[in-house]
Amino acid sequence: MKAVIITIGDEILIGQIVDTNSGFIAKSLDRIGVEVTEMISISDDKKHILDTFAQLQNKVDVVIVTGGLGPTKDDVTKKTFCDYFNDELVVDPKVLAHVTQLIEGYFKRPITQINKDQALVPSTCTVLHNQVGTAPGMWMKKENTVFISLPGVPFEMKYLVENEIIPKIVREYKRPYIIHKTILTYGQGESLVAERIENWENNLPDFIKLAYLPNPGRVRLRLTARGTNKEELDAAIEANVQSLDAIIHDIIVGFDDDETIEVVVGKMLTKQKRTISTAESFTGGKIASALSAVPGASNYFKGSIVSYATETKVNVLEVSQEVIDQYSVVSAQVASAMALNVKKILKTDYAIATTGNAGPTKGDSDAEIGTVFIALATPDDIIVEEFNFGQPREKVIDRAVIKSLEILQKEILKNVH
Repeated sequence: MKAVIITIGDEILIGQIVDTNSGFIAKSLDRIGVEVTEMISISDDKKHILDTFAQLQNKVDVVIVTGGLGPTKDDVTKKTFCDYFNDELVVDPKVLAHVTQLIEGYFKRPITQINKDQALVPSTCTVLHNQVGTAPGMWMKKENTVFISLPGVPFEMKYLVENEIIPKIVREYKRPYIIHKTILTYGQGESLVAERIENWENNLPDFIKLAYLPNPGRVRLRLTARGTNKEELDAAIEANVQSLDAIIHDIIVGFDDDETIEVVVGKMLTKQKRTISTAESFTGGKIASALSAVPGASNYFKGSIVSYATETKVNVLEVSQEVIDQYSVVSAQVASAMALNVKKILKTDYAIATTGNAGPTKGDSDAEIGTVFIALATPDDIIVEEFNFGQPREKVIDRAVIKSLEILQKEILKNVH
């Protein structure tokens, strides 16, 4: 099965909002073996929508459209569906009852005609009940293609995808299996990783494809297998993952998209009943944000001191002014003092500290732009490493965050027996 996802809305095209709906829909379809071949964003224009529908007709099995289902005049999706299917809008009694209950029962205000118009749907569509909003979904088929319309509000869209669309596709269509396995690596760039696994990659079976997904400081390797026998696909993926692990075991830190390095170190800290804190300068709390975003982080993450200004390092973190004057605020000595002091202040087992010049100017130090010092205070020692992550500023910060967590992860592994 092949599908195309269309988002409708001028606010997406001008960058006013970011389209997150397409990613969620694509993942949901992928899990049931539906291949998304294209994602399209188009304006709230009837002719543009009709032309796009005509181009996709009989080219794919499913077209999922989000947006344009609101009650205002600029939302044209329902009327456009009627034009494309030579249909007319009628009131759906069940939708009207739901909208009335929602407006008068929950919001405690009289229902208006605009609210009632949310119950208008094409007469021949299959209505997808929206329990969490007023705009119903619509399912309509023309020749070999199903067109599905969903509201653009993310939580309403997600409800309909999970409770209406996915179950209906599973019931009505026979689909192949698509199996993914993502291996998370840290510490080496894409080209070096590719060089190390070249022979392994060349010997993958034809039904397994490898994709490189690089980010600053890390590379995800995604294996995708397609076929009709799920057990055989699972076994083949697992065998190839094991052979890959034998080659690059030193840089593999986890598997699958939910196991980012912050998840990995969180599990390690929880298992060892250890705690961590951070003292951040140029990273501005991003390490703390990454750690605290993991569910259950309160078990091991105790807090952070974001000492962006030099005076904060002195007055809050208690870094010696003499050390700063002698070695510069961007130095191994200052990073070390930051880590040791926040570890003491917040009473943790580990502490990460960052200081550096991310640019675009040098600030309070003469160190070259891109220079970074990362310190890790452990239960028994202090580790400080120097890097130059170049430019631009965003790259320096992101790489420092990843490298800090990588240093922490490697140190924790030393205590795993």
